[in-house]
Amino acid sequence: MTKAVSGFSKLSKEEKINWIAETHFSNPIEAKKIIQQYWNENSSLQKLHDEFIENTITNFYLPLGVAPNFTINGKNYTIPFAVEESSVVAAASKSAKFWGTRGGFKTTIINTEKIGQVHFIYKGDKQKLETFFNTIKPKFFTETESITKNMQKRGGGILDIELRDKTTNLENYYQLHATFETKDSMGANFINSCLEQFAKTLKEEAQEYEGFTSEEKEITVVMSILSNYVPNCLVRAEVSCKIAELAEKHIENPQEFAEKFVQAVRIAEIEPYRAVTHNKGIMNGIDAVVIATGNDFRAVEAVVHAYASRNGKYSSLSHAKIEDGVFTFWMEIPLALGTVGGLTSLHPLVKIALEMLGKPSAQELMQIVAVAGLAQNFAALRSLTTTGIQQGHMKMHLMNILNQFNATEEERKEVVKYFEKNTVSHSAVVEYLEKIRLV
Repeated sequence: MTKAVSGFSKLSKEEKINWIAETHFSNPIEAKKIIQQYWNENSSLQKLHDEFIENTITNFYLPLGVAPNFTINGKNYTIPFAVEESSVVAAASKSAKFWGTRGGFKTTIINTEKIGQVHFIYKGDKQKLETFFNTIKPKFFTETESITKNMQKRGGGILDIELRDKTTNLENYYQLHATFETKDSMGANFINSCLEQFAKTLKEEAQEYEGFTSEEKEITVVMSILSNYVPNCLVRAEVSCKIAELAEKHIENPQEFAEKFVQAVRIAEIEPYRAVTHNKGIMNGIDAVVIATGNDFRAVEAVVHAYASRNGKYSSLSHAKIEDGVFTFWMEIPLALGTVGGLTSLHPLVKIALEMLGKPSAQELMQIVAVAGLAQNFAALRSLTTTGIQQGHMKMHLMNILNQFNATEEERKEVVKYFEKNTVSHSAVVEYLEKIRLV
């Protein structure tokens, strides 16, 4: 059993690594070697990475790949993907190529509203609280002017503040529900700073309000925090073409393919067990671009899955239809993203990724990310309804299996050639590798 360590955060990086290696590993020297081999040789760059989080011991790498030839609203993009799962980039690239000759992807920003809340307890008359709120509402705006000044110059700021009565759910519980426009920044620090000032104003003004009794003046602020649920920060991405234009190598009967594809999406709309996997495929594409561009993939995951449950049952994020001989596949999802602030100005590879995308605005990045998700979903559903998902996925996974068993270059060539005409599975690859090693 590991003993507790005191003052770990105050130890130097080397001391932290020594403690970890000697406490948790049977071979401390080998453990330290593995940890240190991922350090960047550029000491200033390594220091930058070390300071992103606390108690840093090394870097954890993800491959950064690219999918070229994406046409979005008539503009060409090469999209960066930071992801470890095989076939994600290949699938996105195939979708980009497929739809590039069929009009490309179309996107629309529906709204960019973000949300923050002050949660508080008030033990008093509801009508008096409403009157009080309406009286002091202008002060919420005036007393945050120093915070909102720069954001307002960029066209953003506080959109509105509402008083919400939540007492039917929790006794004496109310909210200040505020909406914001944060332009090209994700806006978390901006929103939270505004909310904390709202809370301060709320408490101070309550103490001075003559319409309250002494008990009603004692408003208790529980917390002030932005919400990652942003159902009104929406982007739509879609593709469409005449059914006959769907024809290609694996789609000999376009009508049959379109009907089967629509059925596959409808199953995901009504069956949560399928919907979770269906939406996970969408997030394969979305998360990879979100990470590559220095955004918060945890926040994106949380809001997207909450949005998928907004009607009381978890359902597909994407939809498909056949109408008047035209196949349409689309998705509307909430995405709160930023292209300024945070890691976007600190991480060198994030800067590279954003420049690769043409230094997009937050709204443009929303559209690119949504397209990456829709492209990934289309590729998965095309495989599922034609050749099956495993054929392409396992061939991409082949290299991982060969790496696991330290295959030589000659062995790799022979194994790859063999599985061009044979079904790939982990056991089949291992069996064939052992066979050629016995020769």
